[in-house]
Amino acid sequence: MSWGAFLLVGLILYGPVLDGAFISDDSHYVLKNQYVHDLTLDNVVAIWDPTSEVAVLVENYAPVHLMLHSFEWQIFGPEVTGYHVVNLALHAWAAALLILLYRRSGLGPWVAWAGATWFFLHPGNVESVAWISQLKSSAALVLSLLAILAHPSRPLWALLFFTLALFAKPFSAFALPVVVLFSWCRWRAARESGEVGMSFGWGWLSGWAVVVGLFAWVESAAFGQSAGLAPPLYAELSVRYMTIFSVFIRYAWMTLSGMGLSTFHEPPPVLGPGDLYFLAGVVLMVLLGWRTLLTLRRGSEESVWWLWAAIALAPLSGVLPLPYPMADRYLYFVLPGLIGGSCFAWRDSIAPWLGRFFDPVARERLKHGLVGAFVLWLLWFCWQTYQQAPVYRSAEALMAEAERNYPDGAAAQIRRAGREAATGNVVAAIQHLRAARARGYNRVDHLMGDRRYDSLRSEPEFIELRDEMAEDWIARLESDPEPSHYKARALAQAYVAKGDLSGALAVIEHAAERPGPIGEGLRADAEQLRSQIALEGRLSAERERLRTRRRE
Repeated sequence: MSWGAFLLVGLILYGPVLDGAFISDDSHYVLKNQYVHDLTLDNVVAIWDPTSEVAVLVENYAPVHLMLHSFEWQIFGPEVTGYHVVNLALHAWAAALLILLYRRSGLGPWVAWAGATWFFLHPGNVESVAWISQLKSSAALVLSLLAILAHPSRPLWALLFFTLALFAKPFSAFALPVVVLFSWCRWRAARESGEVGMSFGWGWLSGWAVVVGLFAWVESAAFGQSAGLAPPLYAELSVRYMTIFSVFIRYAWMTLSGMGLSTFHEPPPVLGPGDLYFLAGVVLMVLLGWRTLLTLRRGSEESVWWLWAAIALAPLSGVLPLPYPMADRYLYFVLPGLIGGSCFAWRDSIAPWLGRFFDPVARERLKHGLVGAFVLWLLWFCWQTYQQAPVYRSAEALMAEAERNYPDGAAAQIRRAGREAATGNVVAAIQHLRAARARGYNRVDHLMGDRRYDSLRSEPEFIELRDEMAEDWIARLESDPEPSHYKARALAQAYVAKGDLSGALAVIEHAAERPGPIGEGLRADAEQLRSQIALEGRLSAERERLRTRRRE
């Protein structure tokens, strides 16, 4: 019943994006991923093989994520609506499971429903639900919640769900410390009440730890060869670590208000301890840390929910040098913890404190007023979600949103460069591209494929910038003596950008000799390069002949 109610509401709120196109990462996860398109035994083995090129291609070892997309492709093909409905159904399932988990933790039915509804309607989740390839987030959260709920009564199922969750998205690792903390709180409560003989599945949790350890080894290798090679947004350690507190307060504001959302977040760096965002983040972190320690000492499960939020946020806060340390989708695993902690704090501390100042009649009126305010707040979230959903309909809308919110960011500079190039303003276009480059932009393939830059291609500064980006790619990719099909194609693109067609042909021909998902495509690329090299050879010979005739 709860799942159906959530899904029905979701179909209305996310209606504007149900026919939204494949965008950004959807290309290499789904639209152009031959491993996903062809459900052959070789492709399935490659998806599950941590040493194959697939993990590098999608920048994570995520076989469950890719298998789900493969099943979707067999059913929906390139028609997008089905993918969006699946994401939405999983999001509704996650909210329904949260009701069960909040109830098990001790919250009343109405509070549990309110917390799950808060999660489901929150506009910060739009990116995780409306972006097709973010299926990994909703699927991983559902599997993580199933694992937490199944432990310890069904420990084997719990271990299976947890393993599948990790294989869908690495951040599912948060579930292990959360289950340990829940089990500890319940063990302590049972000991204090004199209950004996209760099972908490401690032995099974060692299996969870082994799975995490093995997965971490595989994932670090895949990440280190792909996304881990990208430069961090802020290279200076002091700036990066101070910015963590700034990011924390921004997430808190997003959680409470549903505002401050954006695609491709690029928050300004914290350059000193006097920064207001930094100071506010420190204060809030200290307060929540104090509340967590207080409730942990009592053995209250409220502490688990606050720690859930902290554990889920930690790898995404900026501690790891990610090129984009902040994103709406990162809230997806954090929100259940923040909401659970808030519900407990309201029930156990805030509501009783307020009650001391009112007589019974006034308390009842206050209760009705607060319920009404909460309903209005949820309606505000509904409106924001409905407004935010169309942002994920197209790549253009995605980039426009980033430009509106971060006018000095890389996305904004790229859009301005395209507009200036289209109007013939060469100097301004190159200035904007340089500014984007300084913010980490290095997509030489986009630079070469965008027709708006045709007017710049003979400009020395554009050529210099193009060659810098191409050299970055070559430095990262040519160290592999046996590059995968997709990596070989990317390396060949870099050689083509620099004008080294022979180098590109050598890479493509070498890769095409090995089996892979795009062998036919590589052979076609090689034939096209041979034709282009032959044409350039004939043109060069003709130019030399004309020069010889003029000298005679």
